[in-house]
Amino acid sequence: MTDRQNTLSVRVVALSVACTLLLSACATTTSSTGRKQYVGAVSQQQLNQLGAQAFDQVKGEKPLTQDGKQSAYVRCVVDAIVRELPPQWQQGGWEEAVFVDKSPNAFALPGGKVGVYSGIFDVARNQDQLAAVIGHEIGHVIDNHHNERITRQMGAAGAVQLLGALAGAKYGESGSNIATQGGSLLAQGGFLLPGTREQETEADVVGQRLMAQAGFDPRQAVDLWQNMLTASAGTRPPEWLSTHPDPKSRIGELRKRADALMPTYEQSRTAGRKPKCG
Repeated sequence: MTDRQNTLSVRVVALSVACTLLLSACATTTSSTGRKQYVGAVSQQQLNQLGAQAFDQVKGEKPLTQDGKQSAYVRCVVDAIVRELPPQWQQGGWEEAVFVDKSPNAFALPGGKVGVYSGIFDVARNQDQLAAVIGHEIGHVIDNHHNERITRQMGAAGAVQLLGALAGAKYGESGSNIATQGGSLLAQGGFLLPGTREQETEADVVGQRLMAQAGFDPRQAVDLWQNMLTASAGTRPPEWLSTHPDPKSRIGELRKRADALMPTYEQSRTAGRKPKCG
């Protein structure tokens, strides 16, 4: 084995060991889909504070819509989705805002914050498609994805520092620098991003379930992402360097789940949950 191969081997092994040790010190929980999660780097109270701060920051950077109908439309969909959340996620109420921005984007933050960019209305063309967007974003919050992501990032950062120290002890300063740079790439490509793709898939599952429970047609999630795919044609990076699943695979999974969720949707409609938002 050459020195370069040996250095790479040290990097990979040390990073794996360090990440395992750092994450083993954190709490574990199970997501709503049964996936094991590492959380605990921050408390829920801290997450809520961070969410409020981030929301205020966006409001300070982007203009809010002056279109009252848009705001009422989004509020109606958010309220319908929130009514289907577990009780602990309904406490304190939810705040929503529509920002004037051409990007087809939206987000939800701990502490009950939902932001929608006005560009989303170009791809979410009815209330059911908007519910698919908002349900997905709220799914990130209620499945503790923000806590999980912060915990992973803190663990990866600590692992990279440890890796640099280990390599520096054997190969000197240049070895430490190479190991730290290489470790950062490994942590990003092999540790953080795959977890984020898992979260995106999970948020799809949770969001589509929530929209059906709230009386929105789960089949419209398929149409939404087809619209998204058309709007983003030619701009998508390779899947292995992306934080989102492959669009075509995503659409296929959404279509399968929509069929399975139709009884839930029909029961919700029979029970009187018939949102009239837009």
